[in-house]
Amino acid sequence: MDNNGIKRRKILLDALALGVFSGINAAGLVRPSYALSSLPERLPQGRSIYKLSGNVMINGIPADINTQITADSIVQTSENSEIIFVVGSDAFILRSNSELEFSASGILIKSMRMISGALLGVFGKRETASQLVTSTATIGIRGTGIYAESNPDKSYLCTCYGHTRISARADPNVVTDIVTKYHDRPVFILSSAAKQKLIVPAPVFDHTDQELALIEALVGRKTPFNPAGYDFNSHRVGGGGNY
Repeated sequence: MDNNGIKRRKILLDALALGVFSGINAAGLVRPSYALSSLPERLPQGRSIYKLSGNVMINGIPADINTQITADSIVQTSENSEIIFVVGSDAFILRSNSELEFSASGILIKSMRMISGALLGVFGKRETASQLVTSTATIGIRGTGIYAESNPDKSYLCTCYGHTRISARADPNVVTDIVTKYHDRPVFILSSAAKQKLIVPAPVFDHTDQELALIEALVGRKTPFNPAGYDFNSHRVGGGGNY
């Protein structure tokens, strides 16, 4: 194991020992991968949902594959439920027991409020950053891939690639900019702690490169890296990357 691997393992063990994973999907550290050989083409115009399972509500109404999701929708999932969907140039996987509220600027997503749950998202480039608000953080996003979890006492953010700006809601003066190419600097954002410990290092968990590749494909892009074992030259997924 290289030094980076040793460091990540130490962070994970320390987090487990401190109970940091309490209420943060600790049981799902390793998720099943989507089949790389079946990456989709770009989602057809006029369609929002690629796949859903279980009980999913859009604006309080049970969703089916033909339901439209817009930049001002509210998306909710119940236990053992999940939805993969697109809004404009952005694409998402919303996990079980999640609630996500969008706020629009015209037809574009201006901001998101994740009341609870877990979200994997990829965002097209834009002039003005979108904003994701979780239980403990305000996150500025522009042309980025992220995985976030929102729980009452802590949030988790992996900037999978791109640039985010994180502000702790417990003290908005605690701000950090993260620029990464490959899951380089995941963090926990805590609801209360000493000022210098409100944003702390975290391990990478509960999301995969294959999932990122899938949702980027739905909006005609590629990840800035190739998922292990997959040759993008052998399978067309749409236009080039925007990162």
